[in-house]
Amino acid sequence: MLFDMDGTLVDSERLWDVALVELAQTYGGTLSAAARRAIVGTAMAESMRILHDDIGQPHRDPDISAAWVNARILELFRGGLRWRPGALALLRAVRQARIPTALVTSSGRALVEIALDTLGRDSFDVVVCGDEVDSAKPHPEPYLTAARLLGVPIDRCVAIEDSPTGVASAVAAGAAVLAVPAEVPLTPRDGVHQLESLLAADLDLLAGLLRPTPTR
Repeated sequence: MLFDMDGTLVDSERLWDVALVELAQTYGGTLSAAARRAIVGTAMAESMRILHDDIGQPHRDPDISAAWVNARILELFRGGLRWRPGALALLRAVRQARIPTALVTSSGRALVEIALDTLGRDSFDVVVCGDEVDSAKPHPEPYLTAARLLGVPIDRCVAIEDSPTGVASAVAAGAAVLAVPAEVPLTPRDGVHQLESLLAADLDLLAGLLRPTPTR
């Protein structure tokens, strides 16, 4: 099992809203709703590019902006994270079934370490962070890396995602995909099963998303 974090397991996108809106305000701008939707699921460098372009200040240094957002979001994460509906129960069921499990997120390691206080450090066999891969989502590398570290063929993995960027990454990697939109609506696509909430997901549903193993 391959779990995304923000918007999939925990309701952290609202905290990113706060940090991104505040950054735009410090620059004298206002982050548009369209730009905020475009940022969901992207790596930090791309997020800063979108924000800078949106407020009409493409000259801004993305590293400086990223450092500001990272510092602010760390403060907000320390204030506590809320589970997405059904996420905790599903994660517990997966672990009780002894299914190899990875967290695959675009967030950086420093932020993930704080989130793991809520998620549980024993909830995952592998954690792949956005600043630990050469190419972030929507590139397939994060999911391919997680499958390799788990020692499980990617076509025997189910990835759970909430954003278009994350779904694209998991599909490109070759995983079966369960999409549960949070902040951004998802366009239906072949090979992607979509639910309104993880409350409707269980182990039988996840197993049914995998292609049957060929028999000789």
